Amino acid sequence: MVPQSDHARMVPVDPTGALMSTATESDARKLRTDPDRPPVAVVEPPRMSGRARITFAVIAVIAAIGWVMIATARGEHVSSMWIVLAAVGSYLIALRFYAKLIEVKIHRPDDTRMTPAEELDNGKDFMPTDRRVLYGHHFAAISGAGPLVGPVLAAQMGYLPGTLWIILGVILAGAVQDYMVLHLSIRRRGRTLGQMARDELGMVGGWAAILGVLTIMIILIAVLGVVMIGALAESSWAVWAVAMTIPIAIFMGVYLRYLRPGKVSEVSAIGVVLLLAAIVSGRWVSQSDWGHIFILDRPTLAIALAVYGFCAAVLPVWLLLAPRDYLSTFMKVGTIVMLAVAILIVRPDLQMPAVTHFAIDGTGPAFAGSLFPFLFITIACGAISGFHALIASGTTPKLIEKERQARMIGYGGMLTESFVAIMALVAACVIDQHVYFAMNAPAGVTGGTPETAAAYTNGLNLVNGAGNPLPPIDPGVYAQAANDVGEGSIISRTGGAPTLAFGMSEVMHRTPILNLLGDKAFWYHFAILFEALFILTTIDAGTRVARFMFSDAIGNVRGLGAFKDPSWRVGAWVSTSVMVLAWGSILYMGVTDPLGGINMLFPLFGIANQLLAVIALCVVFAVTVKKVGLKWAWIPGLPLFFVLIVTMTASWQKIFSPDPKIGYWTIHNQAKAALASGQTTFQQAKTTEAVEAVVRNTAVQGTLSIVYAVLVLVVFIAAMTVVVRTLRAGGAPVSEHDAPPSQIFAPSSFVATKLEKEVLAEWKEAGLDPTPVGRTH
Repeated sequence: MVPQSDHARMVPVDPTGALMSTATESDARKLRTDPDRPPVAVVEPPRMSGRARITFAVIAVIAAIGWVMIATARGEHVSSMWIVLAAVGSYLIALRFYAKLIEVKIHRPDDTRMTPAEELDNGKDFMPTDRRVLYGHHFAAISGAGPLVGPVLAAQMGYLPGTLWIILGVILAGAVQDYMVLHLSIRRRGRTLGQMARDELGMVGGWAAILGVLTIMIILIAVLGVVMIGALAESSWAVWAVAMTIPIAIFMGVYLRYLRPGKVSEVSAIGVVLLLAAIVSGRWVSQSDWGHIFILDRPTLAIALAVYGFCAAVLPVWLLLAPRDYLSTFMKVGTIVMLAVAILIVRPDLQMPAVTHFAIDGTGPAFAGSLFPFLFITIACGAISGFHALIASGTTPKLIEKERQARMIGYGGMLTESFVAIMALVAACVIDQHVYFAMNAPAGVTGGTPETAAAYTNGLNLVNGAGNPLPPIDPGVYAQAANDVGEGSIISRTGGAPTLAFGMSEVMHRTPILNLLGDKAFWYHFAILFEALFILTTIDAGTRVARFMFSDAIGNVRGLGAFKDPSWRVGAWVSTSVMVLAWGSILYMGVTDPLGGINMLFPLFGIANQLLAVIALCVVFAVTVKKVGLKWAWIPGLPLFFVLIVTMTASWQKIFSPDPKIGYWTIHNQAKAALASGQTTFQQAKTTEAVEAVVRNTAVQGTLSIVYAVLVLVVFIAAMTVVVRTLRAGGAPVSEHDAPPSQIFAPSSFVATKLEKEVLAEWKEAGLDPTPVGRTH
């Protein structure tokens, strides 16, 4: 007898028909679906050991000390160390307790069920993937430019608002969304967010979600592309190092699948050595006679990115995408951990005050707008990101081995990204305030020279942590700062990425041992390369997910149902071509026209991304009510209503604000009036053609802002309608798939528990591979 499924709760039974213990019972059990094979799942006792209790008590004390210091310490010398301690302690406690609460009360994972990866394994898009490799892929896919750039820009409001939202926001919102969407997709054969909305919310809400998700996805990938090109353009070092990760990843994929299956630690060591070699050799290449070969202009890079995105989306996932993202994770997490350790050693003081006057008056040089709602929109990916819901319902559910792994990968992966955001915020806040604002203010206000920039920042009324005015800065400081990092100028290096690199270099070059590896210039360029690697891994995974989304969407059209099968190669190539042409064309237009293409859509990035999160949370909230009622629905409901209020407020201001620094239609009307009066310049636009572009771009931005706000409201109303009907009916079925009994086994976290090790030993004694590679071929 095999386990029978129940949508309300999966209850496994043993081969004799006796009920086995579930995750809420105290004793540990091994679960079998075949009496002649080893166990395929375990049930761990919920009680914590004495050692674990002591460990978490110590973590809680450390986190509490960090929070107390952040909340109370004021003055000229506040150590950035407290932010790191508060963040790490809070993340560990949230993963152990809050994520576990979601697992036990809402998801109730059942590892005796086949996941889509096992059931539909085709060696291309669906295949059980080692949890460590998959964690690397998932983290690399979700962590693009957002957690690096957003917190850097938000630092203009002070370190306290950003710290609070990044840490508390991810625990209660971002990680909750990622984890819950991932579980929903696993239970629905890996369906994408748009299709799940169609299945759970009905035709109207579903199609509104599909239309919003698809178009926003195109904008998000193109935005990441333009940021990526900015990091790679005219840099042979960066192009060489990033390009080398592709053959290294292919080697790792072949190594794991054919040469040494299952040897993850072995291939990881080889991959890290090759990655470091690629990074170090990049400096030699840039200084060699043939280094010019890797100096590419922006249009060429745009075409190269589109070609790479297409290949990554259609090739088998084990060959390029998963190993490359896994390899990139070593670089990403390794660099951030190295920065965190460096901060704990150097303990640099925070130069930014806890809260600046820009948070109140909304006149910040990096971006305009008051703390509410624009801090939450700007930080975006560091706390919650709608893009993550696309990955969590795209590639990851098609590769995960067991349902219980979703907590580590979904919730834990987002916590790791939040840690990246916190490190970015700290790196920005330890920079001299004059330097920070000179780097992040546009050239139109800084003047572009050390003298004019000094005059500008000296007039910003900057104060230190104690509230005392900062002394005026000498223009020579800017020239020296640029020389220290090997750049001609650091003034008006907007976008956030150069500021993060500058802040990282400030800490790294002061750290023992790390300062032996290179000077400030080395660490600055290392950080730029680190950022480029971050972004590329999001573009490739995003393109593959966009392909899945498009296939699911058009598969709803009568006569095109074959597109819903991701194994259909013709459909995969057609869907990928359409999506690459969509984001690639607006990216190419953007790099060839400073006021066109993606440059026109770039301002929509923050709000569109958060609106996408609202769509994801609407689906999750509706399914949660169907599954467990209102008792635990507050877990997704809390972030849903908060993010909805934030995004609708921001959208309202962007559409109707009379402030030309905020309102699209206000600046649109002013630019039109300038043209009508015969003016040839307007704000930063210095020609008639540029003013006409401002009129055109703001019309598109304002119109899309209205469209996206309406689509999200339609989805929200559809979700609330489903919730009300469910409550009135006393319940409603969810569209979960009845999966066959699993035939494989895998631990639920990075390190196997004692019970999981016993099961692995049983598989070994039986002469069987618990997760065989390529078993369907």
